[in-house]
Amino acid sequence: MLFYVIVGLVLVSFFMEVYLEYLNSTSRSPELPDELKDIYDEDKYRKSVEYEKVKHRFSLVRGGFGLILILAMLFLGGFAMLDEFARGISGNMVVIALIFFGIIMVGSDILNMPFDWYGTFVIEERFGFNKSTPRIFVGDKLKGWILTVIIGGGLLSIVTWFYYQTTEWFFIYALALVTGFMLFMNLFYSTLIVPLFNKQTPLKDGRLRDEISSLSARTGFRLDDVFVIDGSKRSTKANAYFAGLGKKKRIVLFDTLIEELSVNNILAVLAHEIGHYKKKHVVSNIIISLVTTAITLYLLSVMVANPALSAALGAGQPSFHMGLIAFGILYSPVSAIFGLANNWISRKNEYEADRFAAEHHSARDLADALKKLSVKNLSNLQPHPVYVFVHYSHPPLLQRLDALKKSESAQTVHYEPG
Repeated sequence: MLFYVIVGLVLVSFFMEVYLEYLNSTSRSPELPDELKDIYDEDKYRKSVEYEKVKHRFSLVRGGFGLILILAMLFLGGFAMLDEFARGISGNMVVIALIFFGIIMVGSDILNMPFDWYGTFVIEERFGFNKSTPRIFVGDKLKGWILTVIIGGGLLSIVTWFYYQTTEWFFIYALALVTGFMLFMNLFYSTLIVPLFNKQTPLKDGRLRDEISSLSARTGFRLDDVFVIDGSKRSTKANAYFAGLGKKKRIVLFDTLIEELSVNNILAVLAHEIGHYKKKHVVSNIIISLVTTAITLYLLSVMVANPALSAALGAGQPSFHMGLIAFGILYSPVSAIFGLANNWISRKNEYEADRFAAEHHSARDLADALKKLSVKNLSNLQPHPVYVFVHYSHPPLLQRLDALKKSESAQTVHYEPG
């Protein structure tokens, strides 16, 4: 029975996603809507619609391939065979778990590599986004594998060891480990991981740096580091992000962002990022992540020891790694609920950061920047509301523009003396 519950959840998850993609595809008008005429021209809009159609078809094919793989592993006893193979190599349960998940990770990545290649060198190339090369693509893959082995393998080893050593209190030790790792990555990701893939250089002296310093002082945001990242080596898409905590915080601008936007536009984008920090969104996101992680680990500690989980996947002997696979699928409805809540909070935070930017810089400059970036990235400006509710961590552009207009109007109201 548990086996068929697992299969049912896999199928329900896939077909729900297919339905959401279908809903989203029906929300796009073939003709340029009136509300988008000051954002897109006819040619650019048609290109954005075609881009969404191509991505939709590609997503269906890739998702279908993934479904076939997981169903094959379930019905043909693939997980049980991997478990047996790993047990034949070592009797140490930590080593067995590393071999088991290592084969799954490498095998899955190799099987999905043609999709990654096609998405980068065919789809993104066709629509003028790709700047990557085969050398960069392969290099990124190799670096990704090395990091997965070092970081992922290290964490998996410790968590597995915790389980077999402390069973009842496993989730507490695991949560302490995850908390420490999460804080470490928030502090040092931009200085330790990003340089392995991209070059970051301090923003050169000039008007932009002077204006950023002025904005930082005006908003009470101590900022020592502003870096430019060479995002153009992979894509023409533009972005900016905030990283770090406390004295380790920094703002990173993509070189494509600097090329596409005016100084005032960039300041508006940075004011938005500063707004996230000043409104405590970074800290609240960490707290929320830790709470959801604690709940997940507790439920895992309660369920993973049940031999029925391993047996449902065909294993002759119960184990942490087999139980973890079954738990991951059974837990998916709870994970989906957490995802909905996190996206709702994230969209709320985006509106707050937009208001902060409007108050401390300019609603008009931010609106102009968002329009330029949306057109540059061929964004879908008419996503289906249900799709937005499930998947979007940021509000759709038109809703953000409407909120910015209200913020601008509120700031321009003048009251005559009585």
